[in-house]
Amino acid sequence: MKKDIYRREKSSVSKINLHLVFVLKYRKKLFTKEILDFMKTVMYGVASKMNFKILEIEGEADHVHLLVEIPPKLSVSQMVNALKGVSSRMLRKNYPQLRKYKSLWSPSYFAISCGGAPIDAIEEYIKNQSTPEGAGSDPNSER
Repeated sequence: MKKDIYRREKSSVSKINLHLVFVLKYRKKLFTKEILDFMKTVMYGVASKMNFKILEIEGEADHVHLLVEIPPKLSVSQMVNALKGVSSRMLRKNYPQLRKYKSLWSPSYFAISCGGAPIDAIEEYIKNQSTPEGAGSDPNSER
């Protein structure tokens, strides 16, 4: 049986994948393997509570990459704020060497949608839709 690749909810069917990158403030190299492993656990907990999925997560000493799948009702900024806010608090609480930093993360982030058909293919598909007879091609044109 083929696994369903779409998120099915009461009023929507979706597949929204995002690649996110969070950078530590001033690109400080603060992460060790132990800290990254703890951060991953914290972020998986946030994802579970907010009903999105972390498909992949990995980091280096000064940044982290995530591949997430989100429902359409969840905004990217809500999700990012929760991931960065909770992880910053929990990391500073559990690792004394991080307590001197008021915030760990840079306030900015990188986000890009990914997966699915290439944008050129989608544009072509939409452009080639059959317009019903008698319908104007530009709804804003004067009649």
